[in-house]
Amino acid sequence: MTEHASTLYAKLLGETAPIAWQELQPFFARGALLWVEGGQDLIAVAQAVAENDRDKVSAWLDSGLLGKVDDTRAEDLLARDPQLWAVVVAPWVLVQERGQAPALH
Repeated sequence: MTEHASTLYAKLLGETAPIAWQELQPFFARGALLWVEGGQDLIAVAQAVAENDRDKVSAWLDSGLLGKVDDTRAEDLLARDPQLWAVVVAPWVLVQERGQAPALH
């Protein structure tokens, strides 16, 4: 990891916080909410998005590990109200279910 990359990772880590689904609904309505599957490092995914790393992001999108929150998932999140973890990489908000989050480096 380069010095710039590690600095960006640390910055994103510092900007990551727990959030409730209710607070994320406006971002969902705008289509600006990206779901990161639980096995992925939320910060590493956010870093790849921030750096416009097309290869990594495309691979995650193609494999379903990253994607826009769809109506079915939104209904599930509304019904369950799980603990979520989110970070903003404008214009996106990346979100992951907190109970599924891997240990952060």
